[in-house]
Amino acid sequence: MKYMMTYDLMESIRNTNQWMGATARAYASYPVMSWGANPAMDWLQAWGEVTERTFARMVMKPDWNIPPVSGANGKDYPVVVETVVEKPFGDLIHFTMPGRKPSKRRVMVVAPMSGHYATLLRKTVISLLPDADVYITDWHNARDIPVSAGKFDIEDYTLYLMDFMRALGSDIHVIAVCQPVPLALAATAYLAELDPDAQPRSLTLIGGPVDPEANHTEVTDFGRSVTMGQLEETMIQRVGFKYSGVGRLVYPGLLQLQSFISMNAETHSNAFRDEIIRVAKGEASEHDRHNDFYDEYLAVMDMTAEFYLSTVERIFKGREIAQNEFVVAGHKVDMGKITTVAVKIVEGEDDDISAPGQCLAALDLLTGLPEDKKAAHLEPGAGHYGIFAGRSWRNNIRPLVLDFIDANSDAPKAKSAKVVSIK
Repeated sequence: MKYMMTYDLMESIRNTNQWMGATARAYASYPVMSWGANPAMDWLQAWGEVTERTFARMVMKPDWNIPPVSGANGKDYPVVVETVVEKPFGDLIHFTMPGRKPSKRRVMVVAPMSGHYATLLRKTVISLLPDADVYITDWHNARDIPVSAGKFDIEDYTLYLMDFMRALGSDIHVIAVCQPVPLALAATAYLAELDPDAQPRSLTLIGGPVDPEANHTEVTDFGRSVTMGQLEETMIQRVGFKYSGVGRLVYPGLLQLQSFISMNAETHSNAFRDEIIRVAKGEASEHDRHNDFYDEYLAVMDMTAEFYLSTVERIFKGREIAQNEFVVAGHKVDMGKITTVAVKIVEGEDDDISAPGQCLAALDLLTGLPEDKKAAHLEPGAGHYGIFAGRSWRNNIRPLVLDFIDANSDAPKAKSAKVVSIK
């Protein structure tokens, strides 16, 4: 499937569905259709409206649209997005609030590169902003990156994280969500060897596959059963002429979205059926619960082929992180080198993406870290999304993470030099 033709065919199918929805909505809304009572036109208009919006979402990067943050003095501070570090495959951005006193808590959120934009963590960012100075990794859509920019695999991702941490300084606290958890751990361990002063004060790892074999899910079963040749042949396509990354080999976001939806097909089908009914009855709104969720969920981005394939081969199949055998730029990274960075694990009891135990495995790798620097939390009844953006995050996990950050905000004490007596 590594052809532009297959990539363009998928885009053509998406575009055709969007056009069909727009046509149905326009046809059913035509004034002449209101001359006689015909409920079928209301249903056709509702189907067209939902269908058009659904397929239009898939090629648009959502806006951050962060609301103003209220300060202790009752004043509202507008949030401005600024780029701190700019790189070809992703930027480090900062949510600034002009006029507000800088927060002592400085947090870098590591967003996943798993088919969705970093805006998937919009609610996470909103929840942290009142109490912290927040930065986040903003990964770019691979289809928009020229081939001349080169490759980008999990080693490059790890090096990007190291550069971002260096840029922010050692008083930063890192929160990694889902896919980047093992790579954030590796980046910290590599810094412990190369540049110890650039390590973060704390590392919070939320629902990530440090050891996929610790507790199987559909995701890990798929990774174990399929061969790399099958993946490369069936999942990788070449970007068409419509985008700046023409010719680049990618794992298309539309394919990833298909995988996401197939895991809970009945739930998604019911959600869209119910939304069509609400639109037909005039009960839907621009920012109802359905639109708020699917505006983000359906907005997908392409990953570079080498990033996708190396993730499956080295994280899921080879378990290089779990076995402490991960190599970056020819150097074997030892997780045991982390000795001063406090590490907290957060997992959801009902997480069907990264099941309990997969992220917890990180603590066993930290052989050089004192036990009082390790912490873990298993959230009862929480699914994957809930542990970083849902009710469980807001009500239970977020306060625990902020307390953990506060408890580990002081700089590590310098080791006293050994006194050697000469006799």
